[in-house]
Amino acid sequence: MANLINLEQVSKSFGIKPLLDSVSLGVEEGERIGVVGLNGGGKTTMLEVLAGLEEPDSGRVSRVGGLRMAVVTQRGVLPEGSTVGDVVLGPLGVAEHEWAGDARIRSVLAGIGIDKLGLDAVVDGLSGGERRRVALAAALVQELDLLVLDEPTNHLDVEGVQWLAEHLLARRSALVVVTHDRWFLDTVATRTWEVVGGKVESYEGGYNDWIFARAERSRQADAMEERRQNLARKELAWLRRGAPARTSKPKYRIEAAEALIANVPPPRDSVALASFAKRRLGRVVIELEDATLATPDGRELVHDLTWRLGPGERIGLVGVNGSGKTTLLRTLAGEREPASGKRIEGQTVEIGWLRQELDDLPTDMRVLDAVKDVAERIMLGDKEVSAGQLAERLGFTPARQRTPVGDLSGGERRRLQLTRVLMAEPNVLLLDEPTNDLDIDTLQQLEDLLDNFAGTLVVISHDRYLVERICDSTWALFGDGKLTNLPGGIEEYLRRRAAMGDGGVLSVASQVSKGSEASAPKRDGAAERAARKELSRLERAIAKLDERESKLHVQLADAATDPERLQKLDAELRQVVADKEAAEEQWMELADTLD
Repeated sequence: MANLINLEQVSKSFGIKPLLDSVSLGVEEGERIGVVGLNGGGKTTMLEVLAGLEEPDSGRVSRVGGLRMAVVTQRGVLPEGSTVGDVVLGPLGVAEHEWAGDARIRSVLAGIGIDKLGLDAVVDGLSGGERRRVALAAALVQELDLLVLDEPTNHLDVEGVQWLAEHLLARRSALVVVTHDRWFLDTVATRTWEVVGGKVESYEGGYNDWIFARAERSRQADAMEERRQNLARKELAWLRRGAPARTSKPKYRIEAAEALIANVPPPRDSVALASFAKRRLGRVVIELEDATLATPDGRELVHDLTWRLGPGERIGLVGVNGSGKTTLLRTLAGEREPASGKRIEGQTVEIGWLRQELDDLPTDMRVLDAVKDVAERIMLGDKEVSAGQLAERLGFTPARQRTPVGDLSGGERRRLQLTRVLMAEPNVLLLDEPTNDLDIDTLQQLEDLLDNFAGTLVVISHDRYLVERICDSTWALFGDGKLTNLPGGIEEYLRRRAAMGDGGVLSVASQVSKGSEASAPKRDGAAERAARKELSRLERAIAKLDERESKLHVQLADAATDPERLQKLDAELRQVVADKEAAEEQWMELADTLD
């Protein structure tokens, strides 16, 4: 495949900090690349250099002639005075009846929620999230060779993220996307770039494969990397023990990953935490009885709700926009009284509430002082943690802890807000979109902290990976005035929403699966046994080819001074690699038929 864009020895700095240092990489036709890394580590800078929005300090950026490319950044800049229709449909240059008759364009407008905003709405009056959705829709309606997206899942709900992933999978265009949404990354990416220390490390596959590779790299690193290694192993342990892993690696490679986690304990000791929660919390935590929740203007959201939170419960709350998720959380927190019915709170309850707003931070303090203002030390599980240690675990280095709160970025303020909530030692945690503006490393640290939290937890989040990772049950608001328990979790929520047909189309994946189920003949027992036998044969062949490849690499190193032998070994290595790739592809195809 031809490369669409190439970066050759590109460097870019802001001030004295080099964000990109002699980086060389390329984007191939049809490739889908997820970009990850710490906040402030250079992800957006790399994206803007790649797209031509920023010029490199040194090096060269080359693009194929006639490249059709769209870039959606976090800046959210739209032409003043324009309507939504002007921004989204104007660049297409087609009449209304033409785009209205195009199912693909209509699907984009519905999937991103543009149809609800209205094409005649003026962009000047839109919120930041709505402006981002308009810019995203303007890119998705076009036929392109390359899409460059910076945090496209921000301001999308669970359904929106699901729709966007399926839309991108159905496109033929290449994709480069910065994202902290791990489910989204694992679903769409065929390759992952990690921007770290001015370099860009490249890995095959999505989040699951990247975690495996990083765990292996951490295992071989020195003692300074031990903490990251443990987090990566713990995350990998959960991936293999929890929901079915979405790795693209064949079984023989998964076995190598499982060897890494053989002695890793479960992410949390549920029995011990439940016992501890019962000692700290009484029988009554928070209860709503016959409660009706309504908006300030009187619109009823939830009717006649009776819901009792028990000690140690871990609940994920999902729902359509405007269904009342935040209102329900405010009611649980005691900030808003129900329109009717009553709220009961246990005598030992201490609530920690993480709001979406960032209006509760002392901007006249430094970071460490703002944390110490809540408490100097806390007990986290069975360990004592200082204010500085907790701040460091959530991404504030000792040097950064001396920074004035007023100078922090949005993501850093979110982390500080979360640190202060945890330092108050609550036994009931109410988290409203806790993953906003957090990078993947910080998300792993947050999950590690919440694994040790023994109290009651209620989380609103569009990050389905987080909900599946830390919650034991999922509840949903479908906009029908009821709170519904979902034994099947997020997958059940999406199935029910698709069945409701509210403002959207059935997912591409569900349509394909239904069609294939209807048309595919059932496999008989003999055919299935033969297929599994062939699968085992391929696994053995791949293992042998992998072993031969490793030996050839060693022989190539030993033959560095013998050009003739080098040429023969290189030819053999190329053939071995080609045979292994063919066998892996055949393995994947056969494995799919047995799922």
